[in-house]
Amino acid sequence: MEQRASRSKAFLRSTADFLWPPRSLVSRERGVGKGPLAPHEFGQIHFLSGAVCDRCGAPLGADAGDGAVCAVCIARPPRWDRARAAFVYDAASRRLVLDLKRSGRRDGLVTFAGWMGQAGERLLAEADLIVPVPLHYARLATRGFNQSAWLAGALSRRSGVPLAVDALKRTRRTPTQGGLSARARRRNVAGAFALRPSRAGLVQGKRIVLIDDVLTTGATLGACTRALKRAGARQVDVLVLARVVRETDVTI
Repeated sequence: MEQRASRSKAFLRSTADFLWPPRSLVSRERGVGKGPLAPHEFGQIHFLSGAVCDRCGAPLGADAGDGAVCAVCIARPPRWDRARAAFVYDAASRRLVLDLKRSGRRDGLVTFAGWMGQAGERLLAEADLIVPVPLHYARLATRGFNQSAWLAGALSRRSGVPLAVDALKRTRRTPTQGGLSARARRRNVAGAFALRPSRAGLVQGKRIVLIDDVLTTGATLGACTRALKRAGARQVDVLVLARVVRETDVTI
């Protein structure tokens, strides 16, 4: 019975792909390949599958073994415990992120969750709860969606780790972080997040995986981590779709 149901689902998927070929997440053209990216598009994405800093997820020049930490994190450790990202945010991957973040394009969520799940496999295996970075209610009402919550939901379904989509809230509406320096970003979001009192029991003593779309300076994720740890979270790890990588990386 299960095999018959599986074959039926596979047939329906193949029929749907024939009638409505998947649209590329990069070029937006249909029928470019069997998946959401053409082979040459996939080859241009810089996946962070090699050695990375255990604290911030930045690529390391050489594999120094499990738990290796970059010089920046040794000098100024981030608030969170560990961080991982699926790929580098650059010219090749920008459209993947912006179509999700600004246009609300959802057809890549399963693919994104798969990439993030691979990058953060260990984090998710040890996690008790998944929590997304929240939007202020006014911005959520205007935009109509929270891309971080979408990613968190897709990861929860893929991994089986419970999701608390509303565990955190923004206590004030902050200006956009775009164009701000790292220091200005930290000031901008300082004290802007808090745990919902009704979710205190979910967080106390738990290992949390905090989800966002992009890690740039880490100011927002650091502020969220502080709120979760002040509420009693045992550990907070960060898992994002993409991260900015600079020659001298600064994540706090």
